[in-house]
Amino acid sequence: MEFEVADFIFRKAEMSAGNVNTLMDLWAATLLKHRGSPPFANISDLHNAIDSTPLGDVPWQSMSMTYDGLLPDGDAPSWMTSEYEAWFRNPHMVVKDMLRNPDLKGRFDVGPVQVFTEGGYREYRNFMSGDWAWEEAVSHFVIHFAIV
Repeated sequence: MEFEVADFIFRKAEMSAGNVNTLMDLWAATLLKHRGSPPFANISDLHNAIDSTPLGDVPWQSMSMTYDGLLPDGDAPSWMTSEYEAWFRNPHMVVKDMLRNPDLKGRFDVGPVQVFTEGGYREYRNFMSGDWAWEEAVSHFVIHFAIV
């Protein structure tokens, strides 16, 4: 149940920290007579639960980046001359771990989708509505039937 509550508060309702704290206080008040407690004490407890969710064995990687475009005449903005370090996990491996996770079974649609408005404009709603997911599925589908 804690997973469902965290998912609702953080992702679906996108509830503010103050509202989460108020909700947990109200929830706790209703459970006092039963000597119970809400799934989270406050927003920090919710964040700790989310942060402690196992992410699989995909290791963190880092890379250094610098701007390599043309510099303007005169003083260039500091971001153009600074070096930045970016940390990431291999997205392909992260998605594989998500698909293998039994806790997430049935919680998201794994099929790619292209959504268009009535005016014919493309809408992007989530990862599976993006070009990469669509192209991966279509290219594997075409390759499969071309080989068979």
